[in-house]
Formats: sequence, structure tokens, C-alpha cells
Amino acid sequence: MTSPDPQPQAEAEAVPVVLETRAVTKHFGGVAALSHGDFQLLEGEVHAIVGDNGAGKSTLLKIIAGAHRPDGGELLINDQPVTLANPRAAQELGVATVFQDLGLIDHLDAAANLFLGREIYLRAPLSWLGILDKKEMRKRAAQEVVRLKVNIGSVSQMLGGMSGGQRQAIAVARAAAFGTRIVLMDEPTAALGVRETAAVCDLIRQLRDEGMSVVIVSHSMPDVFAVSGRITVLRHGRTVKTVGTADCSAEEIIGMMTGAFESTLQPENRRQATERA
Repeated sequence: MTSPDPQPQAEAEAVPVVLETRAVTKHFGGVAALSHGDFQLLEGEVHAIVGDNGAGKSTLLKIIAGAHRPDGGELLINDQPVTLANPRAAQELGVATVFQDLGLIDHLDAAANLFLGREIYLRAPLSWLGILDKKEMRKRAAQEVVRLKVNIGSVSQMLGGMSGGQRQAIAVARAAAFGTRIVLMDEPTAALGVRETAAVCDLIRQLRDEGMSVVIVSHSMPDVFAVSGRITVLRHGRTVKTVGTADCSAEEIIGMMTGAFESTLQPENRRQATERA
């Protein structure tokens, strides 16, 4: 098992909470995808959300991203309750998301993909015709690529010719490039090889080292333990527990995910956990 990244663990009282969900619920028809989602993200940490299929982790992430509206509960950013109508509203509050499908366009180059939705236009009157300032976008994209140590040959390279790891890195760079304080990632290392996974993990650490708060949803225990400082476990749409990565093992996390977790809880909490399960 990969050793946990040496990330200092501080109590919530000592480090500001930048994002929080309280008893968040979400139903799709008669199905409760999320029945009690409690989560806290601290400033400058990498926090993993894990759970078995159908546990509610992606639903929770999409609520934080503004892609889903919760049916109940509260979402707070910097201790202020917020209602996110869409992902754009989340972006305006400094929350950016890298979804599993990445949302990239193969026939555009890296620079154009990085500026998707934030295109720079030439000055009027050319801007009235919708003519892009490709030179300026490539210049700024190159600066972001250098800052985040993204390993691509050129920002003029087409996405269709890039590897999975390079595409993931461009998606992360796009999320982190525009005043972002919180980055959400859904399965950031899925379908990547060993070397590409290591590069993406390095990029996640880079974001953390720059002071950003990062949330990852992942099925990969080695990756979770390699980059995260804390782990929140969901099961059947409910938050089971949040633990420090250095204070637990992969076996304990899997036990919480599957329901064989009572031994990891304090005796007074076991009854409540059993009722939730």
C-alpha cells in the first residue's frame, strides 16, 4: 500500500472550514441517492470521499459543484449558506469541478480547452465578430502549464493526440486557472496507467501546496492514501465517518464502506452507525 502523503493534520477548530454540507439529501424519483450527507473541507487540504457503488459520493460531489440541487440540508461556503443554481454559480464562488468525462473537446488545442467558457476576444470591433485572441490565450495557457508543471509538448497541441494523463492534467489546469479556491475531482485517476496516475497525483499535491482545497472521489485506495489528508466514507447515501488518512488503514476504510466497520467506532457510536446502515 502506498504510504500516505505527509500532510499535516490539524483539528477543524485550528484550520478554517471552507466548505461544508449539513444533512444534505437528494432523491431521484423514489430513490434516495443521498439521505444524510455531512462533509467538511478544510483550507489547504486534500480530502477524499469514498464509498461503494451507489453510496452517494458522486451525488454529493455534484451538489457541491452546482450540477444538482439538493432536496434538503445546507451547503455552506466560508460559513455562509449558499444556493447553487448551476456550475457557473459555483465557479463564481471559487469552486471548480473536473468531472469524470473531463468535458474536453478533441478537435481544439490545449489552450482553447483551458479557456473553454472563458474565451478571450480581440479588441472591438473584431470582438463584435467573435474573433478570438488565440495568441493571448496560448500565452496565458503556457503560463498555467508551467505553473502547474503539466507535462505536454505545447499548448498548441490538439487534445485528440494527447494521452489520458495529459488530458486529465489539462482539465485540472482549466479548473485551477481562474481564481479557484476549491477543486472537485471525480475519479481523477480512472483508466490511467501507473506513470500517468503518479503525474496526476503530483498535480493534486501541487494544487494543495498552492493553498487550494481539493476534494477527490475515488475507488482507488492506493491513490486515496497517496494524496489525501482526510477521508470521508459514505454508505447507502449516508456519511459514516471522517478519519485522518494517517490514522487508518485501507482495510478499515473498506470495512466502513461495506458495513463491517463497527469495530472502528467508539462503543457509544456503534448503535447509531448500525441504525444508519
